[in-house]
Amino acid sequence: MARVLILGGTTEARDLAGRLAGRLAARADLDITLSLAGRTAVPAAQGVPTRVGGFGGANGLADYLVTERIDALIDATHPYANVISANAAVAARKTGVAFTALRRPPWIAVDGDRWIEVEGVVAAVRALGNRPRRVFVALGRNEIAPFIEASWHHYLIRSVDAVDPPLPLPHATYVTGRGPFAEAHDRALMVSHRVEAVVAKNSGGAATYGKIAAARALGIDVIMLRRPALPDAPAVATVEAAIGWLDHALTSAAARGV
Repeated sequence: MARVLILGGTTEARDLAGRLAGRLAARADLDITLSLAGRTAVPAAQGVPTRVGGFGGANGLADYLVTERIDALIDATHPYANVISANAAVAARKTGVAFTALRRPPWIAVDGDRWIEVEGVVAAVRALGNRPRRVFVALGRNEIAPFIEASWHHYLIRSVDAVDPPLPLPHATYVTGRGPFAEAHDRALMVSHRVEAVVAKNSGGAATYGKIAAARALGIDVIMLRRPALPDAPAVATVEAAIGWLDHALTSAAARGV
């Protein structure tokens, strides 16, 4: 039986798991596990068996790959999960497990976009300036503490899970939601809250692009966090390519008698 581990937490990982789950009914020789970091209190259904929690760094992941007799590893984590991605690349090299990363391409600014690209959340807070503004913050709940240092702004903070306890800010509104978010939805949200600036990651993909398109249509600044450097490792850009890679990797392993 071929054993596959997917490091997930993204729309692509969920889609990949769902596509592979359809194969499980027809193939008794395929065992898929999807791993989640556990940052979301109630993760979306994944379609295949899941494990939640970290591995203990690159060495811990390598031990898991050996102990669980994993044949193929797919890193389908978020583009900003650079530590996990680095650990996956090291663990795969250490164990010789077939490995690829599913990396969605970043968004590219087009005519009408008003992007201010910065390195990290602290730089994003500084880029907002000293004049009070109405700011839509679309980041994870564990990343927003630096906004406490700029308490003069009015914040609309959206996260998958509720921010509990709320930040000690005099002007903050919280909303929860899990993408995809349509442009019309995010445009209405920005208009109703009179948003003047958006703080976001360059996540890529379609699920959360609505806020970027809405900001462009409304002429709103986007404070865009640049992507972190990712390890130099084999990678594909789509779920279809990941499935093709997996088929090839498992077929090659079977031919070698691995």
